[in-house]
Amino acid sequence: MRLFNRSSKYRGRPEDETHSFPRLLAYGTQHILTMYGGVIAPPLIVGGAAGLSAGDKALLVTAGLFVSGLATLLQTLGLGPFGSRLPLVQGVSFASVSTMVAIASDGGVRPVFGAIIVAGLIGLIASSFFAQLVRLFPAVVTGTVITVIGLSLMPTAFTWAQGGDGAKDLGSVSNIGLAALTLVVILVISRLFQGALSRLSILIGIVIGTVVAVCTGKADFSRVGEAKIFALPPVLHFGSPTFGVAAIVSMTIVVFVIMTETTADILAVGEIVGTTVDAKRVAGGLRADMAASTVAPLFGSFPASAFAQNVGLVALTGIKSRFAVAVGGGVLLLFGLLPVVGAVVAAIPYPVLGGAGIVLFGTVMSSGIRTLARVRYQNNLNMLIVAVALGIGIIPVAAPKFWQAFPSWFGVIMHSGISATAIVAVVLNLLFNELRAGNKPGASVFEAGESSLDRFGDTLEDDLDTRERRARAGHRPAGT
Repeated sequence: MRLFNRSSKYRGRPEDETHSFPRLLAYGTQHILTMYGGVIAPPLIVGGAAGLSAGDKALLVTAGLFVSGLATLLQTLGLGPFGSRLPLVQGVSFASVSTMVAIASDGGVRPVFGAIIVAGLIGLIASSFFAQLVRLFPAVVTGTVITVIGLSLMPTAFTWAQGGDGAKDLGSVSNIGLAALTLVVILVISRLFQGALSRLSILIGIVIGTVVAVCTGKADFSRVGEAKIFALPPVLHFGSPTFGVAAIVSMTIVVFVIMTETTADILAVGEIVGTTVDAKRVAGGLRADMAASTVAPLFGSFPASAFAQNVGLVALTGIKSRFAVAVGGGVLLLFGLLPVVGAVVAAIPYPVLGGAGIVLFGTVMSSGIRTLARVRYQNNLNMLIVAVALGIGIIPVAAPKFWQAFPSWFGVIMHSGISATAIVAVVLNLLFNELRAGNKPGASVFEAGESSLDRFGDTLEDDLDTRERRARAGHRPAGT
């Protein structure tokens, strides 16, 4: 497998670590299993809104898998100026679902595809300029955004744990129990085993959870036999795309939201992997995103973006290799060509995915907190930046209808907690840290509060260190 051992201009970076092909296959498959539900959900939702038949919706799903696989390979391995060459999994973006549903409800999928092609081209042209904004993402911004990525994904994990949207037994004890079992298996393996086995804890947890689900009647593999063994995604199966101005404008706004989220994911995975991410690499990642999104409608698929849950998997397992994710992209591509294999994976119960999702999405959030812990809070307003950006970012989670009365374009931007957090954090960082005019140390009540908390924390830490040193020296506290 020379593909995974060749030299590259990124040689020596953490993301270029190599493993044997069996391990790469296991690690890559683990990535795909954790995000599979997220890939197949948007096609089903949009297909339903467009009134498509079951067969046509199935084509949307397989096309989504096929394009996601190609996009992942482009993102991880790179091709010229395309691709960040980082361990990022690409998949059909959730951020575009509400806009696509609105367009599809009126005119079917053809105007959706037309809007995606034009918006994707606009995003592709703007990628280089957009990437220059990477300097506006210091640790106080990236840490806040990464934390909100994890927080924003948590409701998805909880919904899966209850049985998934539309489940007749949503929230049943058996569903939540199955999710809890999967979670416990992952925790036990992570605690008791070391090395490769521990790094495959998510995959093992999903497999054991699925086996238990089959034994208890919670998994249905009956439709696997109905799926075709091999099928190429048809080109323009739904007809030629149509182009409407309103649809294009709406989708262009969505594309810039996707680019904001992908930028955050690229910075997040770079932080987790411990590699240098400059404007050039961000631009390459955005170009891969937009190129895949532009081509996707030809096969009957939708905009692609980096999947944040897989960023969490990188942090959890410590597998930094982009080649492992590239193999996962190959698995996705295979699922798109072998509907029967995809049908097997699609039968994994949502509660099992929910149990794994709690660990994965929580890991993303923890990575953000770890980044924020390195931020300097003395003599500045960084705590205020974090407080406000986090507050705005969790609005879509805590109050999903908060922006409902606002113009649709504004709602599209702010309903994504990730993009809302990024925008607010960047703007506040510019106002409070970059624009020095009028800044006076200690002038703000928030800065004073931060200093007091810092002094209290330092005092408490010093006290604990003193007690620990005394305990090691054999001293016993008075009264014991």
